[in-house]
Amino acid sequence: MSVEQNSYTKRSAKDYNLFRSFFQTLVCKGLYMLRFKLVYKLEVQGRENIPKDNNYIVASNHLSTLDPPLIAAIMPRHVAFMAKKELFDIWLLRIFLDWLGAFAVNREKLGPSTIKTVLSIKDSNWVFGIFPQGTREEPGKISGVTKGFANIAKITKCGILPIGIIGTNEVKRLPFSGKIIVKIGKIIPYSDNIDSMVNQWGKAVEELTGYEYIQEDQNAKIE
Repeated sequence: MSVEQNSYTKRSAKDYNLFRSFFQTLVCKGLYMLRFKLVYKLEVQGRENIPKDNNYIVASNHLSTLDPPLIAAIMPRHVAFMAKKELFDIWLLRIFLDWLGAFAVNREKLGPSTIKTVLSIKDSNWVFGIFPQGTREEPGKISGVTKGFANIAKITKCGILPIGIIGTNEVKRLPFSGKIIVKIGKIIPYSDNIDSMVNQWGKAVEELTGYEYIQEDQNAKIE
């Protein structure tokens, strides 16, 4: 990771300031939400399961590039996502992601800066968001789930809020030609058992989406 990228791997609570809050509100709750409602007929279920505080991690299945702004649009708090470091090589995208509150991460190995950033997010009014699958997957199955998010939950003592997304993989442009359903499950308390948290999340999202959860090898290393 370059020196320039390193400046985007670690955030402090003061980085989640009024400007980034306003920018995420404008882009996600404004522009993207307009698209979601007019093109996809957005339906959100389970808002009552969202905790009142920010002592939790937002963890959703991942179908398309629409998922991060969708999650940011529906959540009552602003959401700070981690993005693969390669995206920060593109200067215009780097600025856009930075202003949205995202931070760079090496997906092959979560470093100390990631944990420090999540702890900083807890000290702000934002919440941390992550896609445990690591990359976009075809609908129908929940596979490739890594353990990093559960490890973060354990270290930071954050619960995990499971969210199931259906429909963002279908690219639509005509008004009311698509349908997106977001289902928010009940919080999964953090524990010392990482495998248990991973499987609880997988089974929760399976129930929310109807997609099959493919349980990974429990002896695989934590990523």
